[in-house]
Amino acid sequence: MDRKTFDKFRNIVYEKSGISLGEGKEALVMARVSKRMRVLGISGFTEYLKYVMQDETEDEIVNLLDVISTNVTSFFREPDHFEFLHNVVSEWSASGHKRFRFWSAASSSGEEPYSMAITLMETLRESKSDVKILATDISTRVLEKCKSGVYEKSKLAGVSPLILDRYFESSREGGKTFYRAKDLLKDLITFTRINLSAPSFPMQGPLDVVFCRNVMIYFDKATRAKLVAEIHRLLKKGGYLIVGHSESLMGIETDFKVIKPSIYKK
Repeated sequence: MDRKTFDKFRNIVYEKSGISLGEGKEALVMARVSKRMRVLGISGFTEYLKYVMQDETEDEIVNLLDVISTNVTSFFREPDHFEFLHNVVSEWSASGHKRFRFWSAASSSGEEPYSMAITLMETLRESKSDVKILATDISTRVLEKCKSGVYEKSKLAGVSPLILDRYFESSREGGKTFYRAKDLLKDLITFTRINLSAPSFPMQGPLDVVFCRNVMIYFDKATRAKLVAEIHRLLKKGGYLIVGHSESLMGIETDFKVIKPSIYKK
């Protein structure tokens, strides 16, 4: 892939998703673009670029973003965040709070919102609460994975047998064990496509807690600032924004207060 073609690809990706592909990402782009080229039977990068740019439906741009965006996650990733979620929801519930609204802003293949749902179910088991989780991603491919709620056994390594039995149904196929999220989890979650680089968003709020983890590292400062401002707008007073441990709001003008590294309060 020549430099001119690479620059055109990264401009499209930035314009449509806010993902900033910096210097040295040529190999990553080539490898991931090649996946779409093989599906379409296209042999050259410039030919595929032309195909993307001439697609008036923009369906192929969505497919391009699917393969470019990184979707690496696991159940209960960065576990202290789920411990914090448990503690703060326990406090709210004890004070009489019954209605809860949460947002998994970069849900990837679903491990995060299902981990949130399990945490909330375990926390609020004895109370009759109104709980909803919005799970969003820019990738239509991973959102379909989210909706299916089916994961190989290896994806749930470290999850206790008690939790597996309570919230998943197991099956075997092709010599492998799979776990499917039960409806009591799925019923808490709504999955939809949202481009985080293009606020404002259709949700009304107010939200109690927003998980926006390990996605802002792909955005430039201006895109991060717009996203953080929109999350601040959507959160209730006293609500929380949780970002990845490798992220912070440093350098962004915001009214969020730091509670601890990666956790912010409105």
